[in-house]
Amino acid sequence: MNAPLLHAHGIARRYGGVEALAPLTMDIAFGERIALIGPNGAGKTTLLTMLAGVRPPDGGRIDWADRTRGHVGWVPQRPALYPRLTVRENLRLFAGLEGADDPSATADRLIGRADLGNFADRRASALSTGTMQRLNLAIALAGLPCLLLLDEPGGTLSPDQRIRLWEWMNDLVRTDGVALVFSTQSMGEAARNADRVLVLGHGRLLYDGPASGMDEAAFMALLGDDA
Repeated sequence: MNAPLLHAHGIARRYGGVEALAPLTMDIAFGERIALIGPNGAGKTTLLTMLAGVRPPDGGRIDWADRTRGHVGWVPQRPALYPRLTVRENLRLFAGLEGADDPSATADRLIGRADLGNFADRRASALSTGTMQRLNLAIALAGLPCLLLLDEPGGTLSPDQRIRLWEWMNDLVRTDGVALVFSTQSMGEAARNADRVLVLGHGRLLYDGPASGMDEAAFMALLGDDA
């Protein structure tokens, strides 16, 4: 069992009269891969944005291990970048915002790691969907995160692009000890790339356990009429 990275205790979120996420308690360990799975509106994105610090919880708290608070990489579904800037300019800008000592060197390192060398001086608006997603992920790594949060990262990618994406993500976990939490609507994607699965439905946690304990039939049974 890896050391704990964070403990979220009773975190919840409401939008007006709608309970987007009922009070939820969970731990995340260094190097752990967690899949959030459930239908649209289940609360997956809400949970990710609270862990990312994009939205504060309405209740509960998140306790971090020493010297890890704020070291989060957030990869939303829609790329969070500047389309008129080149790949290199985007990475240099975000590295500077993250406080890198040498933003240019950090940008060059991320270009190499994300295999973006052939696109370094191309505007982000001219990139293919798969290449833009690689840039989106590289930006999330600019701050050397302990925790990487991804909202349906393979949703718009072709099968070969998804394979490359997960090879890179799983290598980050192995080599850097980064914890990975991603949302998906695919039980197969969760089974292949997660150690642990959280099933959400209507903002409520229905299952939290090993990926090996959740298959398509069990998932459908949990959701019942909402599947």
